Formats: sequence, structure tokens, C-alpha cells
Amino acid sequence: MAVEVQNRRDVAPASNSEGGNAVTRFFRGLVTFNHEVQDEMRKVTWPDRAQLKDTTIKIIIFVLFIGAVIGVIDLVLQLVLVQGIPSLFARR
Repeated sequence: MAVEVQNRRDVAPASNSEGGNAVTRFFRGLVTFNHEVQDEMRKVTWPDRAQLKDTTIKIIIFVLFIGAVIGVIDLVLQLVLVQGIPSLFARR
């Protein structure tokens, strides 16, 4: 599978034939980068409003569930470590 290198913008030239000083080449590189980002962003498939709403609701429910699980674990560990263990060594 051969790749045609002359037409690709993402391959740097073999020599410094473009000319200009370092500042000019830097800003030319920024412009090239910006064009490449725009090209890639056109290829992105963006979700519609219904998909976005559905996914957001699922994420919020998941975060609340994980928060509840962590809260229960915290409560159990607090009961065991703060009240349970010291009661083993308390003198009566």
C-alpha cells in the first residue's frame, strides 16, 4: 500500500525549502495546525439533542448511585473503626 507523500499536509518537508525565519515558520505551522483541526472536526459525528439528554441523565444517575455506594461504605467503616474496635478494648 503506497502512500502519496507529496499531497499530505501532515508530513514535514524534507528540507527547509519553505524559507522564512523561525518565527514565520512557527506561525505558518500554527495556521497549518488550525486547518488540520478544522478538517478533523468536520469528520466528527455529533450527537443530537435526544442522545445528549439521554446520556446526561444516565451519567447523573450513575454518579448519584456511586455516591450512595461510597456513602454506605463510609458509614460502615465509620461504625467499625470508630465504634467497633474501641469497644473491644474498653474496660467495663
